[in-house]
Amino acid sequence: MPDLISRLDNTLPLAVRGYAWLPNRLRRVDSDVLRTRLLGQRAVALRGPAAAEWFYDERHVRRHGAIPEPVRGTLFGRGAVHTLDGDAHRVRKAMFMALLNGGGVDDLVSRAEGAWDEAVPSWAGRRVVLFDEAAQVLTRAVCDWTGIPVRRDEVPALAADLVAAVDGFATAGPRHWRARRARGRRERWIADLVQRVRVGSTEVPSGSAVTAVAEHRDVDGRPLDARTAAVELLNIIRPTVAVTWFLTFAGHALHRWPSQRDRLRADDPAFARAFAHEIRRFYPFAPFVGGLAVADLSWRGVPIPKGAMVLLDLYGQNHDARLWPDPYRFDPDRFVGREIGPFDLIPQGGGDPRTGHRCPGEAITVALLQSLAVRLARLDYSVPEQDLAIPLHRIPTRLRSGLVIEPLPTV
Repeated sequence: MPDLISRLDNTLPLAVRGYAWLPNRLRRVDSDVLRTRLLGQRAVALRGPAAAEWFYDERHVRRHGAIPEPVRGTLFGRGAVHTLDGDAHRVRKAMFMALLNGGGVDDLVSRAEGAWDEAVPSWAGRRVVLFDEAAQVLTRAVCDWTGIPVRRDEVPALAADLVAAVDGFATAGPRHWRARRARGRRERWIADLVQRVRVGSTEVPSGSAVTAVAEHRDVDGRPLDARTAAVELLNIIRPTVAVTWFLTFAGHALHRWPSQRDRLRADDPAFARAFAHEIRRFYPFAPFVGGLAVADLSWRGVPIPKGAMVLLDLYGQNHDARLWPDPYRFDPDRFVGREIGPFDLIPQGGGDPRTGHRCPGEAITVALLQSLAVRLARLDYSVPEQDLAIPLHRIPTRLRSGLVIEPLPTV
């Protein structure tokens, strides 16, 4: 029977069960490795820090050709750094990492704080959807930080497109086609900006991300074509706006466990950082990541043929009781004073973000969440009756209501 199950295609069960599909399969076989099939391809799924370290070794797994076209066409874009390996990946990724050095993350956080503080007074006395408002705050901040010129009246539509690009990457329905249209629209818009910057007809701040991407030369010494440059600029602003998901989950946590609010309101950066890590561990975002085996390999005695899809179970590992005692209890204290191994907490991948495939924007995610969650905790608001469900069959999931809040007027 296990051999028969391993030969069955699990694309439909994945679509039906969402985040629970892979952890449940691994639990049933009582193992950290199993064989399966997805999208008609052979696949081997792995879980655990040792598996994550093995997975992120380029001698075992490559990304080129591994990311399904629906994900490339919505979330990452064609030719993105996520699809590269070896020297091509390292040279392209160095461009991203350079933007985060020398206070780059602090600068972005400062701009986000300013955008938040400017937006909050307009919320007073009315019902607002935190998800929508946070997306606009983050859009304003990251465009300002990257040097992308955006008028205030353009922010809502741009925020909606960036949210759509994230929201539709793992579905075949209407969300997917909204994501494709949004990405195409914004790639054309930014490609035009890059071309204007290159010919000098539009000025952007010196040292900005727009300048860095427009001037970047790849491993072959050539500049990026305008469309690929647009893809990579979107891969800076899109994941920053995706922090909207985590910030809305932070609002959910503050509502469900009110005692966390008082602790966040206190001036304790260590707890705020621990809270940010626990949000990323506890709440779901990406269910797993995938690559292709570079040769005939094996893991824990299970053969992995060359070219087979290799899956790393992110959601299951972030809820593994061997790593996180009582994993379905929300507990930021589990991260207070804890040194986190590079392959332990992996909501955005594992390993070294400077050289491997771990998300280079993870530091931005943590810093923004750490700062804005404190501001949210210090905001006085009520939460009216609404649907606060977080459906696990939906990828990426989100609060059905988006978290409606009623900020109190300031005196």
